Amino acid sequence: MKIAEILHEQVVRTQLPGNTKTDIINAMIDMAATQERVLDKEKMREAIFEREKIMSTGVGSGFAIPHGKTDAVSDIVAAFAITAQPIDYQSLDDQPVRIVFLLVGRDNMVGPHIKLLSRISRLMNREEFRKRLLEAQSPAEVLEIFRQEEEMHFEV
Repeated sequence: MKIAEILHEQVVRTQLPGNTKTDIINAMIDMAATQERVLDKEKMREAIFEREKIMSTGVGSGFAIPHGKTDAVSDIVAAFAITAQPIDYQSLDDQPVRIVFLLVGRDNMVGPHIKLLSRISRLMNREEFRKRLLEAQSPAEVLEIFRQEEEMHFEV
């Protein structure tokens, strides 16, 4: 499954407002919940924050990937944002976050969920890719950057 298949303009934001990690995650859950695949927004929210309690999903280099698995979605759900300002996210490298990719999968779809987490992480490890995302001015531009990067680095 490609990232470009799970993201669309309605769930991508540039300049997402928020002052805290909780603000940003909640805004992204609200974005993701506009999709028909979300069966229960509050149950999805609970799964994401429960996962966050285990260990911060701020993985470093200004990037966070809040995620969870729940039966509150009928299929994989995602949202992507560039925050309006750096956010203290209690990241593993203690650096603030501006790039956030929310991913929620079904409890019984572990394989596709793990593969997408891996693909997202591999892309985000590329400094030039992160820089291009931070410079994006619109959701359409963000989606095009993802599409181009996937074409270059993965079999599509």
